[in-house]
Amino acid sequence: MSSNSIQRWRGPARADLDDIVEAHASVAGIQRGRRAATAQVTQAYAVLLSSHFQRFCRDLHTEAIDQVVGALADPWVRPIVTNRLSEGRKLDTGNPTPGHIGSDFGRFQFSIWTAMAQIDARTSGRRARLERLNRWRNAIAHQDFVAADLDLGGGRTDLRLGDVTDWRRACDQLAATMDAAMALRLNGLVGRSPW
Repeated sequence: MSSNSIQRWRGPARADLDDIVEAHASVAGIQRGRRAATAQVTQAYAVLLSSHFQRFCRDLHTEAIDQVVGALADPWVRPIVTNRLSEGRKLDTGNPTPGHIGSDFGRFQFSIWTAMAQIDARTSGRRARLERLNRWRNAIAHQDFVAADLDLGGGRTDLRLGDVTDWRRACDQLAATMDAAMALRLNGLVGRSPW
């Protein structure tokens, strides 16, 4: 079984991302104006991917809080624990960077990145792709394209559909691994499988 968060990631979020891929295909072409439109859709796809992954991470964090709080016997303590685990959560206001994810999930007294790497050795490569996605997300959102920060390999700084497709695949795999890591951690904390 899996969390509600990953079910939303694999359902409504996937549908939204698929819609923008279809939009990309509908404007693709070789004419000058079409190439510019395709580039804009590619950038929109990267920003949308980052936002949906941020929502997945935030939802998973909230779902994990609910599991911990639900296991507490004293109802008076529940709101205190909820507030402490969610207060100042970086994923509420910041991008889903590896640092923000690590900080927020660290509230469950473990390193989510270490746990994910133990589940899947390919996590570090996917984490690097997530970092690159977030650098591009910020460049697009703030219209600040500094080539040194946006190198896609070999000095290339033109964002392509294949780049975003690769990042989406990495986010998909990270989501599955994160879901599994949190299930293991919560099982250790509350003594039962959370989902």
